[in-house]
Amino acid sequence: MTEISATFGALFSPASVAVIGASDNPNKVGGRPIHYLRTFGYTGEVFPVNPGREVIQGYRAYPDIGAIGKAPDAVVIAVSGDATLEQVRQCGAAGVKAAVIMASGFAETGEAGRLRQQELVALANDSGMRLVGPNAQGTANFASGAVLNFSTMFMEVAPRDGPIAIISQSGAASVMPYALLREAGHGVRYLVATGNDADLDACAMTAAVAADPEVRLILVYLESVSDPAQLARAAALARARGASIVLLKAGSSERGARAAASHTGALVGNDAAIDAFLARHGIWRARDIGELVRAVPLYLQPCTPGQGRTVVMSHSGAVGVMAADLAERHDLPLTELQPATLRELGAILPEFGTAGNPLDMTAALLGKGDMFPRVLQALGAEPQADMVMVGIPVAGPGYDVEALARDAAAFSLQQGKPLVASAPQQSVREAFVRHGMPAFVTEADAIAALAQFAAHHRLADAAATPPWPEARQLDGSGLQDEADSLALLAEAGVPTVPHRLCDSVDAAVAAYDALGGVPVVVKGCAAEIPHKSEHGLVHLRLTDAAGVARATRDCIDTLQRLGVASPRVVVATMVKGRHEFALGVSVDPLFGPLVMIGEGGTLLELRKDVVTLLAPFTAGDVKAACARLRLAPLFDGYRDIPALDLEALASSAVALGDWALRHRTALVSVDINPLMVLAAGEGVMAVDAVVELKGNRSATEAQQKRN
Repeated sequence: MTEISATFGALFSPASVAVIGASDNPNKVGGRPIHYLRTFGYTGEVFPVNPGREVIQGYRAYPDIGAIGKAPDAVVIAVSGDATLEQVRQCGAAGVKAAVIMASGFAETGEAGRLRQQELVALANDSGMRLVGPNAQGTANFASGAVLNFSTMFMEVAPRDGPIAIISQSGAASVMPYALLREAGHGVRYLVATGNDADLDACAMTAAVAADPEVRLILVYLESVSDPAQLARAAALARARGASIVLLKAGSSERGARAAASHTGALVGNDAAIDAFLARHGIWRARDIGELVRAVPLYLQPCTPGQGRTVVMSHSGAVGVMAADLAERHDLPLTELQPATLRELGAILPEFGTAGNPLDMTAALLGKGDMFPRVLQALGAEPQADMVMVGIPVAGPGYDVEALARDAAAFSLQQGKPLVASAPQQSVREAFVRHGMPAFVTEADAIAALAQFAAHHRLADAAATPPWPEARQLDGSGLQDEADSLALLAEAGVPTVPHRLCDSVDAAVAAYDALGGVPVVVKGCAAEIPHKSEHGLVHLRLTDAAGVARATRDCIDTLQRLGVASPRVVVATMVKGRHEFALGVSVDPLFGPLVMIGEGGTLLELRKDVVTLLAPFTAGDVKAACARLRLAPLFDGYRDIPALDLEALASSAVALGDWALRHRTALVSVDINPLMVLAAGEGVMAVDAVVELKGNRSATEAQQKRN
């Protein structure tokens, strides 16, 4: 057993537990874990530690950890923050493997608390002990009864072992989904609230429970992703055995928005990095607690969603129409039933029914007990029907709801196809749940759950963890001027506009001649002035030497007024693309380079029609992402506008992402705006760019910061 797995074993299946700060009152923080250990079936030894008592909740009490005479596997430390440090020292000396620190007053209180927290962790780790917390609600394994947790929720909602784990940085956000799941009848095996994540964090805990072969679903709440590598490991462990992770990430960093020189950083930000990271590793990102738990019964079924093609059926035409609208809203494809299936359904349904999708069984369902199983049998033979939703808006006397639920369960089991029901009546839902079928109050919830389940499976199937190349350095630091930025892009493999860098009027006129006397643009070139158009430093459509000379003189004068010591200009061929795009990179210190693709031009930040990908990625990934843009129809051509060169755009994005990954420790950001995208087959061309570098430092230092 590895050291880390031994640590988790000590927390989740300890042979003995000590509670420091133990109380005889089960309603106090120091009394609650002891009460839970007694109540929830823990069979190991319990050692309350309190110098003022001889017996606590029926257990012999000890004055300190050393008086026990042996090292408990796990310790709950429920004393004040001021006293915690000394208790950790004593536990380390006694040989304790793991401790849950419930005290607050550490990093959450400011700099002094952060330093005290660092001291706490160093003290524990020096002795080989690992910590959960501080400021932690605690851990719980309801299979072993090792509930090292002070939440009152377990007094209100009795636990039951099951195939679900809940990992949270927040105590409240751990018990909210727990309560919803238990009220729905689902069992939960692990519940962990890690608090300040000073040592054993929520990501590590997710990886630990992902290794349990009986856990089918892990629900995670994070406010920060402190260890992406552990979260990626958890996802790989879960995927390898068909388990799923659904994660609710609250809050979003504005770090990217503070990057004054980088449009890409402002548009991408930390939240997009998290989205891309989670998608890469097959983790579904929920947006609220409701979405976190909504599809749980589908994840616990043995069925898979196939391609997600769904049949909606009801004895109400209204339910069918509303469900069809909802399916379109959630991008859930409804099945195109084959002619043979339609003929068979037509023979089963009454003449006024609808043999289609949505399928309307009409109120005739009330008097024809064999209609429902016969319809299901017909759908079972339909090769393009992957999932089924049954809407039951009303049922009463004459409706054999038990038979409907039994037939639905038999269909799902025999065909291996997910089936869900929606019904506003609790009695109807309870009948389906008794037979193991997911049941929802509304068709909106049912459709949303099916859509999430199908999309998550597609995400997991596509998940990959490509290796990263060795990091390389780049010469220079800070903002690069346009000429240097274009040179770096050319090195990366992004086509760049023909141009010349000039420091005088005569050099600019010579550059105009060298470029073939075609229309050119003259732009001021200075690293400290990244946004040239705001200062009148861009002169377009120049067609003669005199115009080039005037524009150059104007740019040099303006740069001098702005304090630029060595003013220069770029003279570049004027390129007219079919559409202006933006292509950029923002390097996240935790997740690596994110490449942004979207509509370019001066309204980039206003329109925000962008998609992001986490490097490395493929041309196919780029095309799939670009299909989500609002301007996506332009790739196929629109009216008299020819199709755009999506292949060239994808190729440039891949090249830029690969280059950024190689130089991730040296690069801050890249902004290419505009990237002119030409007609299909004609390519793309970067006509303006700003690259920002971190400066020279070792790849090792940067990697350490990233980790």
